[in-house]
This record gives sequence, structure tokens and C-alpha cells, in this order.
Amino acid sequence: MDYVSALLPPVVMAVFFVGVIRVIVKTQGGANKTKEDAAVDAALARAEGSPVGKSDA
Repeated sequence: MDYVSALLPPVVMAVFFVGVIRVIVKTQGGANKTKEDAAVDAALARAEGSPVGKSDA
């Protein structure tokens, strides 16, 4: 029974990890994607000290 106690924690962590990845993938995009992208762009612009909407690329 030592093999069960040795394998159980990695299996539980792997299942949890797969669940977290699935939630992350499922919550990407959707109706709020443009609003979230705009909020991130604004925060990055504030952090860089550049005006919002101005791009170097």
C-alpha cells in the first residue's frame, strides 16, 4: 500500500492542474473580452507613462 500513498499526491495535483487549465481556457474570450483588453491596455499605458491609444508598433 506504500505505492498508493506515494502516487496519490501527484495524481491529485495533476487532476487539480488540469482543472485549473480548463477553467482558464474556458474563460478566455467571450462577451467581455474587448472590455478586459481595453482595461489591460490602459493599465499598461499608465505603467509605462504613455498616453492611452498611442502605440509604438
